[in-house]
Amino acid sequence: MHDSERARGDEPHCLRKLLSCYPYSVNPRLRNGALAATCLLLLGSLFACRTEEQAVKGVAQNAVKAEQRAQANQAELNQQRTALALIPVPTKSLYVDVHDPSQWQNPFLTVRATTLDLRIELADQRLGTFANGSMLRPPGARRQEMQVRLADMGTALADIPPGAWHYGRVIAVAEAPDAGPKDRPAIRRNLETVIRELNDLGVVVEEWPSR
Repeated sequence: MHDSERARGDEPHCLRKLLSCYPYSVNPRLRNGALAATCLLLLGSLFACRTEEQAVKGVAQNAVKAEQRAQANQAELNQQRTALALIPVPTKSLYVDVHDPSQWQNPFLTVRATTLDLRIELADQRLGTFANGSMLRPPGARRQEMQVRLADMGTALADIPPGAWHYGRVIAVAEAPDAGPKDRPAIRRNLETVIRELNDLGVVVEEWPSR
């Protein structure tokens, strides 16, 4: 039997179609080398197509997740706006003469490099003539302070009892006075974000000190 015919009979059935592309008059070693190179090229192409398909699929999945997060954030923002809209618009005459932060009765935000300090003063619950008095129920006893993340600011404000908005829907905002110089750039960036988000929530901002 001719060498080329013998070599052809020895090839796996699945490769015979590929072998038909190469003349059997060619040296079998050269022909098999060309076949191996073709197989590697085909495998490489298949792998590249598979990788590209997975990449496209990953991009599509990330886009869907991003859209879902955006919708969830918008729904949460709408809920916060609805809750804060129940607070009356501010009455400037009630606080125009307040120049000392300690005398501010509405919510007060102190902006720091990584967090916010929120101070609120709850309404005086009048339980009767005896319980109602500056000595028994001083403002300090009704004042609460908490630390919140910037991302949780809207939720925290929406949870403030309506009675703590003594002047209406207005909030004081100030940079932390005790912060070091290295924290000032971060505080300033946070302050700008806070003011922008408060405006988006429909809350009037009273920046301290007044500018």
